[in-house]
Amino acid sequence: MRKIPKGSYQIGTNSKDGFKPDKEGPQITVELGEFFMDATTVTNQDFFRFTSETGYVTEAEKFGWSFVFHYFLSEETKKKSQLVSHLSWWYAVEGADWKHPEGPDSTISDRLEHPVFHVTRNDAVAYCQWIGKRLPTEAEWEVAAKGGTDFDKYPWGTELLKDGKYHCNIWQGDFPKQNSMADGFASTAPVKSFEPNGYGIYQSIGNVWEWCCNPAKIDLNEFQTHNGSFFWQKFQTIDDESYATRGGSFLCHQSYCKRYRIAARNGNTGMSSANNLGFRCVSDSLI
Repeated sequence: MRKIPKGSYQIGTNSKDGFKPDKEGPQITVELGEFFMDATTVTNQDFFRFTSETGYVTEAEKFGWSFVFHYFLSEETKKKSQLVSHLSWWYAVEGADWKHPEGPDSTISDRLEHPVFHVTRNDAVAYCQWIGKRLPTEAEWEVAAKGGTDFDKYPWGTELLKDGKYHCNIWQGDFPKQNSMADGFASTAPVKSFEPNGYGIYQSIGNVWEWCCNPAKIDLNEFQTHNGSFFWQKFQTIDDESYATRGGSFLCHQSYCKRYRIAARNGNTGMSSANNLGFRCVSDSLI
């Protein structure tokens, strides 16, 4: 875990890069106490240990299916799966879960150091309770993602490319049909594939969306009013309300989803799972 110092921090943005309903701005100052964040998102190896020791069964496993982006499915799997009518890039795939990322004919055997996905927020909360940690608030996540800088786009600066190179795992090419893999990856990348930020946090941008503890799209000033982690403990619960997600994923592309920025906000219901939804943990003390 990496220490994030106590202090006054700015969150949000005054730019017009995002979507108005996401309530990304205006930028405000919040007071945060010291906390510790996992350097990486929870990996398949981490989650395997959790399920092995507890016998935990994820919600996708209970439901018998999860959402998978079309690009990663064989034509045979597509024929057996239900296309999502209002968003034709996604399929409801029977047998897709954290151990079978693209359906029953896939495996994580060569992806143990990749982020776990197909985990709902409820699954993430269960993992946190087991390991003695918690999910971050959006304010904590955003401050940690900045790595001690004032940047509200990327941990490395204001431009996506630095020194002509990608420093995160997002989609390049003709979305959603063709991925040039200019960053080296089509799907998820191992959790330490790119350099960490100034706090030692890896890949806060791209790779997988990261669940947060607070409800989705709340006003930023809520974090100003309720700046103690004790207030947000009441949201470390299991239910199907709408909760915040942060960071974007390997499926983000500027033509469609511009939410691979530090200040960008998104959300999903607590029982949602897909092949781009993961998480990382925080704690008020070093564990």
